[in-house]
Amino acid sequence: MSKILKTILVGLMALTLSGCVHQELLLPGSGSLRSSASSGEQNATVDVSDLNTNVVEEQAVTRIPFPVSEYSRLPRSGTATVKGSIYILDATGQKVYGRQTRLYLNPVTSYSRQWYQASYLGGRKMAKADPRLFNYLRFTTSDASGHFAFYGVPAGRYYLIGVVRCGQACGYDTPRNIRVAKEIDVPKDKTVQVDLSKSL
Repeated sequence: MSKILKTILVGLMALTLSGCVHQELLLPGSGSLRSSASSGEQNATVDVSDLNTNVVEEQAVTRIPFPVSEYSRLPRSGTATVKGSIYILDATGQKVYGRQTRLYLNPVTSYSRQWYQASYLGGRKMAKADPRLFNYLRFTTSDASGHFAFYGVPAGRYYLIGVVRCGQACGYDTPRNIRVAKEIDVPKDKTVQVDLSKSL
């Protein structure tokens, strides 16, 4: 059995055992997400404000030019694993897990750093992202307990991003999506255990 085939089989077994599914996001117009959820359900479970095509450009932060040379240096394949749980801590300190929600890894570059500082930390809306960014994002879905895993991740630094849906437990009259993001380091050939969490 070839080395490549063995690697594929091991990856498929790991996916089956974990209950988490790795999904690649396709370029706009090139097809649909390989997912059983409808596009409306997908948009309800992941905050893609940095990728949203419905942003009113006049009210959004202008993005820096897409740094092609930075992205061209990023490795496209790897053997690392990122796994953990996504949750927020409500006002009483209880964990509210992000169940069956989508998460993504966004490589740290000058382009994504602008998003992190202006949008995630600053709370501002970003102008529509360059479609080339879609080629570098990695997606997965958490299970019913909020556990998630990414497999075959190239070594590097990433923003790990997801959302937790919470209502009255978080002080809201109606449920809303709360975005959670964290910068992480992924060493080559290692498993990174990380909780993606946020206190309200």
